[in-house]
Amino acid sequence: MPTFNFEALNESGATKKGTVQASNSEDAIARIRSQGLYPTSVREQKVKKKTPAATTGGGGAAATSGRRGGEAKKFGEITINIGGVPRKQLTTFTRQFSTLQDAGLPILRSLQILEQQQKPGLLKQILDEVQEDVSAGSSLADAMAKHPKGFDKLYTKMVAAGEVAGVLDEILRRLADFLEKAAALRRKIISAMIYPTVVISVATLIVMGIMIVIVPQFQEIFDSFDTELPMVTQYLIQASLWMGGPILGWFGAPHNEDQLIPGAVYILFAPFIIYGLLKLIRQSEGGRYGVDQVVLALPVAGALVSKTVIAKFSRTLGTLIRAGVPILDAITITRETTGNAVYENALQKVHDSVRQGESFAEPLRQTKVCDAIVTNMIDVGEETGDLDKMLIKIADNYDEEVDTMVAGLVSLLEPVMVVVLGVLVGSIVIALFLPMVALIEEAGAM
Repeated sequence: MPTFNFEALNESGATKKGTVQASNSEDAIARIRSQGLYPTSVREQKVKKKTPAATTGGGGAAATSGRRGGEAKKFGEITINIGGVPRKQLTTFTRQFSTLQDAGLPILRSLQILEQQQKPGLLKQILDEVQEDVSAGSSLADAMAKHPKGFDKLYTKMVAAGEVAGVLDEILRRLADFLEKAAALRRKIISAMIYPTVVISVATLIVMGIMIVIVPQFQEIFDSFDTELPMVTQYLIQASLWMGGPILGWFGAPHNEDQLIPGAVYILFAPFIIYGLLKLIRQSEGGRYGVDQVVLALPVAGALVSKTVIAKFSRTLGTLIRAGVPILDAITITRETTGNAVYENALQKVHDSVRQGESFAEPLRQTKVCDAIVTNMIDVGEETGDLDKMLIKIADNYDEEVDTMVAGLVSLLEPVMVVVLGVLVGSIVIALFLPMVALIEEAGAM
């Protein structure tokens, strides 16, 4: 009869480990519960058997050891993984894992089922290694913590809390909800930025094309008449010479022979240069804080970033507290996953205040990084003992505000971009046709 290792909670909530013999995992769970224990993890002991290949020193055993369900890794197989596990894939895995745990399946069996369903990739590889650690006696949270590319600190801390409390299925369900809402908010912001980004990029290319190709042709016409040009036309021609540089010479148009690199190159690469400089500045703690502070001070974008960060840290902290993670650990994890140095400093002050036995809301109020409604709701949550509910409520409210702001910005950006593009192109047209009008008047006077 197979032997099962188990972890369970007794009536006082203490963790107890042991073994039990049973015909299958369901029978093992029933036997553990009959002892007055609540099982949190049940896994069958694996008995390693030597194969003929192992005895002869062949490579068969090495190729199959540690693999499950007869799945062997082929000799010379190489898996290249860049980045981490996609959020959508992780969310689906978490939701399925929660369903299997709710059905009463042991952790190891659930991992085996989910690993077999995964396509070849990083998550499948991670789940295979997690199975090995769990079957060797490691807890699920510890096994997952070895793979930060798949399971971050927030994920592993919540899993650890679920294992201790014996409510892993509920914790996984909350994790899946959290990941889905965070991904939905991110998708809304990205999708809202696609339209203006495309329009601005196309408009920039069109204007650059006019300056590099069309304006030099008008300059040749003006030079042939040898007439004094209006100031605005002279500025336009100088801008065209700078932007086209050596390129203008390819079309036989006048150009600045001393200029080595066209100004259009600077314009095209400016966004990448600015992004690289910001990344470089954010390498230092002071630079990161300064950049984030400037972003938050921007007229419209600052408010949007602020509401997004508040929604993120409120949902993260509320989810952790609801999962049973200690308040100080929950604040630390939230601070590390906020992504904004200004709010990280604020949460550090909150952490220090709570550690000294003081309140949560007051130091957050003193930092002035949150609206009064946020600190007031947190204050009420502390007094009533429903801090997690209040934080989730704050996150829901701010998610709605972010949606409204994003929709409003998109509606506002469209006419603004049309006006700006119209003024820009109209200015070019006026600058080009003013000398033509003067030439026509001179010709009429003759």
